[in-house]
Amino acid sequence: MGTQRVTDDLDRLLELLPDAVQERLQPVEARKQLLEVVLDLGRVPEARYPGRALELGSTPLSRQDLAAVVARLGQFGGDNRAGIERTLHRISAIRNRQGEVVGLTCRVGRAVFGTVAMVRDLLDGGQSLLLMGRPGVGKTTALREIARVLSDELERRVVVIDTSNEIAGDGDIPHPAIGRARRMQVARPELQHQTMIEAVENHMPEVIVIDEIGTELEAQAARTIAERGVVLVATAHGNALANLIKNPTLSDLVGGIQTVTLGDEEARRRRSQKTVLERAAEPTFPVAVEMHSRQHWAIHTDVAATVDQLLRGLKPRVQERELTPEGGVQLVDPPQSSGLLRPPSQRPFTEQAVSVPVPMPAVSFRKASAAVEQSSPETSAEHLQVLCCGVPPRVVEEAIRSHGWKAQVVDDLSDADVVLSVRLGLSRQPSLRRQAKDLGIPILVIKSDTLPQVTRAMARLLRRQATESAAEVISPDRVSQDDELAALEECRLAVEQVVMPQGRPVELLPRTERVLRMQADLVRRYRLRSDVFGEAELSRLRVFPP
Repeated sequence: MGTQRVTDDLDRLLELLPDAVQERLQPVEARKQLLEVVLDLGRVPEARYPGRALELGSTPLSRQDLAAVVARLGQFGGDNRAGIERTLHRISAIRNRQGEVVGLTCRVGRAVFGTVAMVRDLLDGGQSLLLMGRPGVGKTTALREIARVLSDELERRVVVIDTSNEIAGDGDIPHPAIGRARRMQVARPELQHQTMIEAVENHMPEVIVIDEIGTELEAQAARTIAERGVVLVATAHGNALANLIKNPTLSDLVGGIQTVTLGDEEARRRRSQKTVLERAAEPTFPVAVEMHSRQHWAIHTDVAATVDQLLRGLKPRVQERELTPEGGVQLVDPPQSSGLLRPPSQRPFTEQAVSVPVPMPAVSFRKASAAVEQSSPETSAEHLQVLCCGVPPRVVEEAIRSHGWKAQVVDDLSDADVVLSVRLGLSRQPSLRRQAKDLGIPILVIKSDTLPQVTRAMARLLRRQATESAAEVISPDRVSQDDELAALEECRLAVEQVVMPQGRPVELLPRTERVLRMQADLVRRYRLRSDVFGEAELSRLRVFPP
């Protein structure tokens, strides 16, 4: 994964500006990180950079200079924006009451190659992706590269809905930054929703890329497109998912909000008022990204679960990612649970304490990981070869590196000892499942691709490899004890973070008869009901809400 590469064609923008302004912006330092140039009638021109502004000279802009710049530009559209052909720069006009231009904002457009690394793994999943963030954080820049990767590297049929020619530049020929993706221009901004539907009906896209969904009609068009099986990649007004929920115009993008009146018993169980807000439908965008800065993004891999938790006043758990200076991506993990087993009498349940939105929370495998670390250097002469299916290889490599495990990620199924997959990834590659079955290669399916889930899976795989290759080195009693602790921790987290606060039954992982009895006993201490389902090795406990 390489570092970021930036192209901006800045000279073509500067050629339009007054001579005095061009002269001030000639030095390299003056161009570095330049965001926009502001030209207002009767004021000194101004260059804006991240967090600061710089006056360009001391002479106010005359009407003649402003008119000369406007004359060099093409026609302004209905949104008062113009552009420079085959570039990404955008010039926006401010007009007086007579319709005359009295100010210009000349925004620098850059094609940045390398930012898509932050969400590269999400593009393989085939789910619609929503980008949010404050202006200037790089949403449109990310859209361009996502369109390029989807069309060029993943070979999807991509159509870009370019309302203001901001994604693919001005003119009839799209900018190379979007790769082989096709671009549909919109005659007037208010017709964007019609162009979105037209693209699906006329051009058979697999993916549609849209910048700035901002009206109710556009939100409805997005849902219609998603229901037809077309993947959407879009940006929306709002800094975070919590802001989108409160926006009545755009809340449908994350499932919509409705008011529900609860019965007395249900309200007491939830410890809430009788009238509550709940999600009305499945989100149009199952995955959402909050762009806090160009280098720091927060990923919501399950928007439905996040919205449900926010509506209940709980803090959702998100996956924080940072872009390293070398162009790589590192995960920033939130604080984890201590993993201590405590009965209800010592730790009274409160809804505010819950922070994990997934139906099956990740279990603390600290002791199991320690057992693997102690045994693997002596017992595993060869590295465990892991093939990833829908799981980002870098997450697996991060788990391996942080624990010092003897394992490595491979690209060829014939070299693999095991396939590590998420459910969606395996369902999209049925041929891989058949080939693995033919070769006798086991497949371990995990619920999500978060670092704790992957770490837990790798700990299991390496412990199994170690016990199979050198059973005499690892005490069976110690391994059994680790399994029991992990099973009880899994049961506790399921009860405290899903069954009781959300009122949903949870089915735990298959366990031995002895462990099932221990889990059932723990459930009874919470005054809940459970039952065993499945036979033999597939026997598992299901915990029911009160």
